[in-house]
Amino acid sequence: MKIHYLGTGAAEGIPAIFCNCSYCKSVRLRGGRAVRSRAQVIIDGDLSIDFSPDCFLHGTMPGVDLSAIATLIVTHSHCDHFYAHDFVLRGYKYAREMTAPALHILGNDEVLAVYAESVRREMGDPVREHIALTGLSAFVPASSGDWTIHPLMARHTSKDPFVYLIEGRGKRILHLTDTGLLPEEDYDYLRALGGAPLDLVTFDCTFLYDETPHSARHMGIAENVAVEARLKDLSLIGAHTQRVITHFSHNSAPTEEKLERAAREHGFLAAYDGMILEI
Repeated sequence: MKIHYLGTGAAEGIPAIFCNCSYCKSVRLRGGRAVRSRAQVIIDGDLSIDFSPDCFLHGTMPGVDLSAIATLIVTHSHCDHFYAHDFVLRGYKYAREMTAPALHILGNDEVLAVYAESVRREMGDPVREHIALTGLSAFVPASSGDWTIHPLMARHTSKDPFVYLIEGRGKRILHLTDTGLLPEEDYDYLRALGGAPLDLVTFDCTFLYDETPHSARHMGIAENVAVEARLKDLSLIGAHTQRVITHFSHNSAPTEEKLERAAREHGFLAAYDGMILEI
């Protein structure tokens, strides 16, 4: 299974869109992997987690076919994770010979409301008729294509945000962005569900090694380690489980030195824009 990390920055991106701090200025000068667009991950080419305002850029990356996305699961309605305006362009004269003409979008009620608000002025019937919407509830599994999607509760500011356990094609993936430490209800659900160890866990690491007091709606390395320990207690992390950190903020200055430290001390692999992981 191929996991393609297309966007690995927090809401403001790196360099942050309006920022002139020393770190952002240094990233503008050196470019490369230090540049981080807003969050999106594509699994096996046809399932996307989130749809950011940087999707046009993501679609220019080698091997990326946004028209092949048949299932889109959305963590929450914040614009850096769900930029719904672009869906008015998914078909008609704007998009021809698409790999997957039909798209299934799954998310909470707020995600569906943002979708309706975003497309109501410009969406035409030839596009609308090929997009299906499903509202999700916490701890109620849903299906789309080959995938079984388990919405778990996130600790974030958006209304009823989710993180997801995704099962399909012989793999189990836990995707934990945007969230702080997980609520106890999530661990109760995972314990009751059981199953084999996870193949991949992706952690929100917005704060990285920033030790100053920060909000509880995101995580850094300390919180990642705490969540990892809880998952190990549930036998959900085994020797083969890949553990990836992503969603970095410019405020945490995710330098190569810090990311190498996370790998050395904890075995965490730091995602970068365009990174492909095989599991």
